[in-house]
Amino acid sequence: ANRAHHAYLFSGPRGCGKPSSARILARSLNCEQGPTAEPCGVCRSCIELAPSGPGSIDVIELDAASNRGIDQARELREKAVYAPAASRFKIYIIDEAHQLTTEAANALLKLVEEPPEHLRFVFATTEPDKLLGTIRSRTHHYPFRLVPSKLLVENLSMICEKEGVPADAAALALVARASGGSVRDAQSILGQLVGGAGAEGVTYSEALTQLGFTNDALLDAVIAALAAGEGARLFDVIDDVVSGGHDPRRFVTDLLERLRDLVILAAAPEAAEHGLIDAPSDRLEVLRLQAESLGLPSLSRAADIVSDGLTTLRGATAPRLQLELLAARLLLPGGDAGVSTLAARMDAVERRVASMPAHTTTVTRTTDVVAEAANTRPTTTTTKTPRRLSEVAPTTDAKPPRIADDAD
Repeated sequence: ANRAHHAYLFSGPRGCGKPSSARILARSLNCEQGPTAEPCGVCRSCIELAPSGPGSIDVIELDAASNRGIDQARELREKAVYAPAASRFKIYIIDEAHQLTTEAANALLKLVEEPPEHLRFVFATTEPDKLLGTIRSRTHHYPFRLVPSKLLVENLSMICEKEGVPADAAALALVARASGGSVRDAQSILGQLVGGAGAEGVTYSEALTQLGFTNDALLDAVIAALAAGEGARLFDVIDDVVSGGHDPRRFVTDLLERLRDLVILAAAPEAAEHGLIDAPSDRLEVLRLQAESLGLPSLSRAADIVSDGLTTLRGATAPRLQLELLAARLLLPGGDAGVSTLAARMDAVERRVASMPAHTTTVTRTTDVVAEAANTRPTTTTTKTPRRLSEVAPTTDAKPPRIADDAD
């Protein structure tokens, strides 16, 4: 509608397409058929600003991290007043705009406040709060977000199809998970996997090895051991993790993510249909069975213990020992089957007290705890009142014995 603003602010996490979107905006503004939302792709400006194009002299990209001083800002201000050479607008794309110094931002302020008709600005930043408030208030702010895993897998699958590279859906799901929603990181990781792939393409096992994720079989074994209360089986899994060269912190992180999925499935069995669980369809039934075998209380308690253990593992000098202690805490009796954790602990204390010898008369702290839990007064033993000091200490009135000398 030819109502393009003179300054835009694109903010969001790294790798979500802020500078790329700024280039697309520049292409739309300078298209000979525009300004238009759909550039023609055949005019001079569209060809120059295409992803594989040489670039346009009227679209200037600056990295504020390396051009953040007042001298660079003054140079930009002096050049910006000149009309574009061959395009409709002269467009400045300033990436990492929060890196501009206060002096540099103030030098640009007047130009952003009252720009010439031919000038447009696009600021891109990961931290919009650090941008000078007077500049930020004069822009149209568009916050960018990370891409959901489902959409990211579709994008990666499309790329592999165009490149003619076979790829497992499970492997692409690992790539999307490793990227954390960043499109740039996802494409970089995919390029890494394609570079090391063989004739079979990007496989799940190869992606698992290169990205360092824990094999689902190990996580399944942990859940099965917890459900059955088999301590020996759980410690065997830890031995496999350590002897297999897996990163203990990565293993605990993956275990925590698995417990998160199971907690959601236990609380909301239809969560997968709403996109809350990122797992292939053949794995969902396995996860549902695992969630049912443990139950929501046990899963929630296990997740809390694993979360605390993940913090303990940071910088640990004996990671195997920390993993084994974490496994021991997971095997402790919890609060499932309608019995609270406190009640379970009190039952254990009562069993210990009952096993004490009958002739024991000393009042212990354990006895007091059990008595307090039973709302009864603790049994106390009466002792004889100690004698006064004067009854047990020697008198000070008596004269010391006389020592005979040689004269006697």
